[in-house]
Amino acid sequence: MIFLNEIRAWVWGMPLIILLLGTGIYLTILLKGLQFRTLFPSLNLALIKRKEGGAHPGDISHFQALMTALSATVGTGNIAGVASAIAIGGPGALFWMWLTGLFGMATKYSEAVLAVKYREVDALGTMSGGPMYYIEKGLKSKWLAFIFALFAACAAFGTGNIIQSNSVAEAMHATFNVPSWVTGIFLFILTFLVIMGGIKTIAKAASAIVPFMILFYLIAGTVILILFYKNIPHAFTLIFVHAFTPVAAAGGFAGAGVQMAMQMGVSRGLLSNESGLGSSPIAAAAAKTDEPVRQALVSMTQTFIDTIVVCSFTGLVILVTGAWETGKTAAALTEHAFSQGLPGTWGGIVVAISLIFFAYSTILGWAYYGEKAIEYIAGERAIKPYRLLWVIIVFIGAVGRLDVVWAVTDIMNGLMAFPNLIALLGLSFVIKNETNHFFSKHTTI
Repeated sequence: MIFLNEIRAWVWGMPLIILLLGTGIYLTILLKGLQFRTLFPSLNLALIKRKEGGAHPGDISHFQALMTALSATVGTGNIAGVASAIAIGGPGALFWMWLTGLFGMATKYSEAVLAVKYREVDALGTMSGGPMYYIEKGLKSKWLAFIFALFAACAAFGTGNIIQSNSVAEAMHATFNVPSWVTGIFLFILTFLVIMGGIKTIAKAASAIVPFMILFYLIAGTVILILFYKNIPHAFTLIFVHAFTPVAAAGGFAGAGVQMAMQMGVSRGLLSNESGLGSSPIAAAAAKTDEPVRQALVSMTQTFIDTIVVCSFTGLVILVTGAWETGKTAAALTEHAFSQGLPGTWGGIVVAISLIFFAYSTILGWAYYGEKAIEYIAGERAIKPYRLLWVIIVFIGAVGRLDVVWAVTDIMNGLMAFPNLIALLGLSFVIKNETNHFFSKHTTI
């Protein structure tokens, strides 16, 4: 375990963080701040205008592709990851998380452009796309594409399966006293019913679950922020001051320097929104569209919603309630903050319910990511056995232990990023040309 932790620390060290953040900054400059210029029209296109694709090639609508990607990213990281960043890096970590999200939008946009441009129809008549396809067809590197697919398939069983089902089981047992094996059986059945129908049923389920779970969590957070409104200015002061100055030890908080705030904010932000890791463009490739840029504009709102909105609510609740000084970390810190903010046992119940929905939706989204990675490696014949294995692992995750899984999963997630970032940098002018071509034809999106 010590050896795995050392590998994880190396993979997720400053070189990868600099590469991930640097790629986002480079793409932002190359695209002339596109994510800032088109944010509100893109949110309108994604959530209100909602072009459903019509007769265009693809399997699911723009909105369904966005909800599928959000189902995979809005997960335990938004509850436990944000809390860990603040508990270890201090309030300033939230600033660096925001910065990561804002630049990460350009990365997410670029991934989706390439995913739609280089996607292809498989033998089953469904769309297949993502980094493995734009690495092979754009960079002309099949071996690098294979490496990405291999890392993605391994990461899926950890990030999107075992860890998530275990989180659901723990929340059900701690809050509602439901035995883990019972939770495991229900997750097995529910997941089986959804993923056996492929991307169309996954997208329909995500479109029903994701808006509800996000609104539920944000409403609870809003209530707390209203109750503690006098502390909001101080919370923002803590965030901006300690992004650039060390924070001293206080209460159960051990203190943190600027480098730690930066490292925790950037790493947890990237793990939460997955910008640059290469997972979400797999969902973008399934969208019904003949314009890569239009789907990419929708896709980049995922990072905004995940990091700038949902993560911010978690962080602000932790700060305004003063929970960040208790010495608690991960989900326990978020649960304590909500319990401080809401009367009775409501805070713990809200966090538990949110954790359950966040984790279960992640199981569905990552099931598709892993499936496409396996399909790339072994062909269409591997899809049905993969789906069956996926639901079996869901049950095992609910009743098992995670001593080694977290470390291996973090390593696989980090390793996914390297081939994807090489492709984004190598194909950056393809992204720019596609963008310029789209906006030369369309005055609106």
